[in-house]
Amino acid sequence: MATNDTKITIPCTEQSQERDLDSDISRRAQWLRAAILGANDGLVSTSSLMMGVGAVKSDPKAMVLSGFAGLIAGACSMAIGEFVSVSSQLDAELAQLKRDQRTDKADRAGLPSPIQAAVASALAFAMGAIVPLLAAGFIANYKIRIAAVAVAATMALLIFGCLGAVLGRAPVARAAARVIIGGWAAMGLTFGLMKLFGSAGL
Repeated sequence: MATNDTKITIPCTEQSQERDLDSDISRRAQWLRAAILGANDGLVSTSSLMMGVGAVKSDPKAMVLSGFAGLIAGACSMAIGEFVSVSSQLDAELAQLKRDQRTDKADRAGLPSPIQAAVASALAFAMGAIVPLLAAGFIANYKIRIAAVAVAATMALLIFGCLGAVLGRAPVARAAARVIIGGWAAMGLTFGLMKLFGSAGL
């Protein structure tokens, strides 16, 4: 008795679309996580710089100006570093495409953009650095100004830590605690050492 085996091919369009969607979401999550890390870097470095200057000078202008200088210098440094890094990555990927003889528009569309990465990195750093500047910018009293910077930095660290944990699928409480403790350590160490050097007349 003859049997006819009929093979039915089921299109994988939906599965392919789901994979593309998952990949797109993953890339966006990585960008957001990198932005949060950049903002955290701007927050901690600028807050620490302002706390260090505040340890030796009670003048509010000196503290705010140092923070503003830190924002500009840090954002520029982040942008330049990211531009150089992504440019090197782009050169490597273009060279690989040439070796594979794949240079069509579809292949080039997925390549990283050094300018886009540089701008995003600078903006992320500035977003974090602006927090202590806003906290200290309108307070004349020395002790209240120092406390305001510390409190504002702590609240922002908590937010950044929680967001980073959610995007990285890590335990929120533990990740937030690490970020806050690290920020406190940086600010406390900078303030303490500058206070010590200031007392020694250096």
